[in-house]
Amino acid sequence: MAHLYFTRHGQTIWNVENKICGATDIELTELGHQQAMELGEYIKKQGIAIDEILYSPLSRAAETARHISEVTGIPMREEVRLKEQNFGKYESTPRDGLEFKKAKENFISSFDGGETMLHLASRVYNLLDEIRLEQDKTYLLVAHNGISRIIQSYFYDMTNEEFAAFGIKNCEIREYRW
Repeated sequence: MAHLYFTRHGQTIWNVENKICGATDIELTELGHQQAMELGEYIKKQGIAIDEILYSPLSRAAETARHISEVTGIPMREEVRLKEQNFGKYESTPRDGLEFKKAKENFISSFDGGETMLHLASRVYNLLDEIRLEQDKTYLLVAHNGISRIIQSYFYDMTNEEFAAFGIKNCEIREYRW
């Protein structure tokens, strides 16, 4: 059975400060670098067979992928469709703000200058459809929390509220099967 793996980038300072990173390019903290190296060690120790790492062009994901690749020897390639959603006016605002929480349930809002959930889903679903055709290759996708919601919704039915509330921890790894 074909499958893929997904992880969110390591910790950033805006994660620590509880701010929405979105498409803003925020660097990893020292802990974020350590988390990425530890994830690489975990993948290696568990013998998880991954053929290639695809990563978001934002530095927090690219650096996470680089650390994993260096530890495991898995080749890596940038995939622009894994870039985090642009949350427009909500970039750098509190992650747990009530206004943003409600706004995430509106899938056709561009957040005053950002990207709609539907546009985000379209580009990520297109990538997943392409990957699904490669039955003989296993990927690790290294991206962002917003991308994790889209991937989860690709594999599992979710209500709008479940979708908006879904998220994973920094450098948490998930496996998905077709």
